[in-house]
Amino acid sequence: MASLLPFFVFLPLVGYLVSLLVPARRETLISQIAVFTVGLHLLGTVLFLGVWLLAGHPTLDVKEIVLLRTSSYEFFVDFDFDVVTAVYLFVGAFLTFLITRYSRAYMHREAGYKRFFNTILFFYVGYTLTILSGNLETLFIGWEILGISSFLLIAFYRDRYLPVKNAVKVFSLYRIGDVGLILAMWMSHHLWHQNTTFLQLRNYELVHEHLQSHTLIGVFISVMILLSAAVKSAQLPFSSWLPRAMEGPTPSSAIFYGSLSVHLGVFLLLRTYPFWEQQVSVRVLIGAVGLCSALVATGIARVQSSVKSQIAYASIAQIGLMFIEIAAGWGHLALFHFAGNAFLRTYQLLVSPSVVSYQIREQFYHFSPHPQSIERFYPKKIAYTFYMLCLKEWNLDSLMYRFLWNPLKAIGRRLDFLTLNRVLFFFVPIYGLGLLLLVNEDALSPDFEHTLPMVFSLLGLLMVLKAFTERKKARMSWVLILMNHFFVALAISFNEHFRFEQTLLYLSGIVVAGVLGFIVLTRLKTLETSIDLGRFHGHAYKHRLLAFLFLLCCLGVSGFPITPTFVGEDLIFTHIHENQLALAFFTALSFIVDGLALIRIYARVFLGPHVRSVFDMAYRSS
Repeated sequence: MASLLPFFVFLPLVGYLVSLLVPARRETLISQIAVFTVGLHLLGTVLFLGVWLLAGHPTLDVKEIVLLRTSSYEFFVDFDFDVVTAVYLFVGAFLTFLITRYSRAYMHREAGYKRFFNTILFFYVGYTLTILSGNLETLFIGWEILGISSFLLIAFYRDRYLPVKNAVKVFSLYRIGDVGLILAMWMSHHLWHQNTTFLQLRNYELVHEHLQSHTLIGVFISVMILLSAAVKSAQLPFSSWLPRAMEGPTPSSAIFYGSLSVHLGVFLLLRTYPFWEQQVSVRVLIGAVGLCSALVATGIARVQSSVKSQIAYASIAQIGLMFIEIAAGWGHLALFHFAGNAFLRTYQLLVSPSVVSYQIREQFYHFSPHPQSIERFYPKKIAYTFYMLCLKEWNLDSLMYRFLWNPLKAIGRRLDFLTLNRVLFFFVPIYGLGLLLLVNEDALSPDFEHTLPMVFSLLGLLMVLKAFTERKKARMSWVLILMNHFFVALAISFNEHFRFEQTLLYLSGIVVAGVLGFIVLTRLKTLETSIDLGRFHGHAYKHRLLAFLFLLCCLGVSGFPITPTFVGEDLIFTHIHENQLALAFFTALSFIVDGLALIRIYARVFLGPHVRSVFDMAYRSS
């Protein structure tokens, strides 16, 4: 039975690849491919679950593909199947089939009909890969696919300013969750000294033995897992992104932010529960996060004027309760709760347009008294205070900007004196000097050698911060992002004598995608009057091929699975020692800002309202 697990990933992948080949004008064929793919997947899921239950529901694990093997490290794709996976697989297959079937009529004659179904199938690939993952590395591959497909669906109406802006905002927070997983994988390598699987984590004696002698490392890994789960499931303080994600079409809101994607934080906690179940402080922290999220989100949901936002915050509150249930050890209750909440929110989102229409008619023809609520027992001052706080959504957006993004932007703006010529004049020689020191590493004193990784990592971070805040030159921002990767590779090369072939693997993806991306921007610059980053240009309408190529380049540079950059980034973190928290922080922050800067360039240049040039408008008016 274990040999059948890859089928559940490869089937939607084949359907996605086939759908890419169909012309956009063939609506019926596009939807038929999507419905057939997901329907066959649902049928296979039901049959497999039936056989699995009759066999006594055993835990299955299969090591499928080894992507990289070195003397001290192995990167492999592993699949795992148990009760948690079974519930998520069935709920996901059923709801995806339901929503795909519903979307055939709902999305009829939409300009992005093909793009919508392509992205839904791509999302389903990431979802199945995530829930079937047998180790953190495999889970991270699916996690990244979900992130980019989420961005594309939120920005589906790419001719409007607000959907594109909110897509970038959601992706920004997703990036924090991504790096939380990266840091969890990094410290796990030092804890286990191997690429461990979830099957091994179920061995209580093995986990207990390692955590007894490495308590702080265990707490760090658990907190990073909680960070990733909180971001993905929109728990405090990251709750404000979920209503903003409702800018996409209603079916995508239902499948992403009502039923499946938003519950993957719960899945991550369930999957890693055997690791942190004996860490009381972590369980208390998870329960506290869930409780605060449930209370705050319930209050916010009660004052929302938009039905989608109300459903989003109500879902956040229920997921907060699931966090409490998992922390209390009630995993099966959390699974039942997940299934019920997923079906309910899907139904509510799909019928929300009809409900709004019905409520409007009811307001005009029937006047029912306002239902009584618990707020009538509060003192007026407290009730009004909570009302205003909930109306402002507890200023969660402002807090994120104040304590997270604004400090990064402030540092980047202080680097405005850096032009491309100055960067090439100062930093290229510094990089050359670093290579020279690396070649003659044996002649360096130990203290100086330990300082160099920090110095070069910090220089790379400064470059990508400058790229993130650049408001004019897109190509300069692109070059700075590439140079950040080169400086990160140089910094880690001083740790454990980083081998040339590993550095080459990491930088090969950067060079290929980087050069192609620079060519695309240069070509677009010759075709259009401006590609500055001060506004949205919407060039995807006129230059679809260039937009698609540049998106692929952004994915290649950011370490999208399973590019050489992706494998190289994971490999790089294995060469950061467990006592080098500052170096790990600088490197992780570089990767966070790197992804934000890349998606910002793509969004500003290719998405948003399309502003015609003066020449085009004069030509059309004549």
